[in-house]
Amino acid sequence: MTVVSGGDSGGPATRVPEDRYGRSADARADRKLKIVGSVLGVLLLGVVGWFGYDSIAGAKLSGEMIKFDVVSDQAVEVHLEVRKDADANGYCTLRSQAEDGSEVGRADFRFDQDKGRVDKTVTLRTTERATSAELVGCHAD
Repeated sequence: MTVVSGGDSGGPATRVPEDRYGRSADARADRKLKIVGSVLGVLLLGVVGWFGYDSIAGAKLSGEMIKFDVVSDQAVEVHLEVRKDADANGYCTLRSQAEDGSEVGRADFRFDQDKGRVDKTVTLRTTERATSAELVGCHAD
């Protein structure tokens, strides 16, 4: 142990050996944690990217409701745009609700055309006057 004189109290001050309480173990642990964190971060990004790509590229049939028009107390016309693989077949489900929120119509519409993009207006029959129409989803066979 080395004794260094001086200090605020005027008495001898002690200094610990530099190698005894060094930061080398902490630095190694910090480096290992950074490496493990980086590897886990890259893996997480890879998994998220894979699921994102699979949900977009793996979808053989997807649809979008362009507009709807309530034509009577028993019908709603819905303009759909469906994108699909040319050889894919499937259906889209539509539903309609009344002003109080109750469901007044639901139906599946098939899309078996040999085209990649189908633009079609369909008529959804309702049990009473509807105030909305909603595309629930599209599914490939």
